[in-house]
Amino acid sequence: MIVKICGINDAAAMEAAAGAGADLVGFVFFPASPRAVTPAQAAAIWRPGMGPGMGPGAVGLFVDPSDDEIAEVLKMLPLDLLQLHGDETPERCASVRARFGLPVMKALGIGAPSDLDRLAAYAPHVDRFLLDAKAPPGAPLPGGNAAPFDWTITAGRTIPRPWLLAGGLTPANVADAITASGAPGVDVSSGVERARGFKDPARIAAFMAAARRSAGP
Repeated sequence: MIVKICGINDAAAMEAAAGAGADLVGFVFFPASPRAVTPAQAAAIWRPGMGPGMGPGAVGLFVDPSDDEIAEVLKMLPLDLLQLHGDETPERCASVRARFGLPVMKALGIGAPSDLDRLAAYAPHVDRFLLDAKAPPGAPLPGGNAAPFDWTITAGRTIPRPWLLAGGLTPANVADAITASGAPGVDVSSGVERARGFKDPARIAAFMAAARRSAGP
């Protein structure tokens, strides 16, 4: 069970995620998000001396970024995974992957079983999928809207890359979500916050424990 804590924007949240055994932590490089950080802020939060293979992997969340925007982050922070959470095409995902030599995780909004049909076009060009609740019309954010989708949509479906389930997950519902969806990993942001954009270390620990228990011994 892979667990990602996204929207890390202060040292306490970073310490809580690492201490609870998170596999991945996400830094949001999208200014419209209440969880956004600058490259310098993310580098300061990142635990000193931590790099690939040491503690949680660092994920950079970008929304329709330019190559220059990604490069600017990489000057400051050694990311392990690039998360593309906008309207990036399969071709753009392939370009980013080749340009930076890093794994790419493409986030796709899911609202109906037919939305999974899009995975086939992306699969040759990405390393992971993040299946999130489809943002409502007019939403300012492509994700992190604290809304789940019907978890049974993915049950029994063949997902052509490793994937994480996102959207409305909390310590109280993550076990049910894993069981219903068959997800091999989960991603949480708003569900472990005490207020919008502010992580709660106790909720991070509770989420991690619930997700780990759901995976069994």
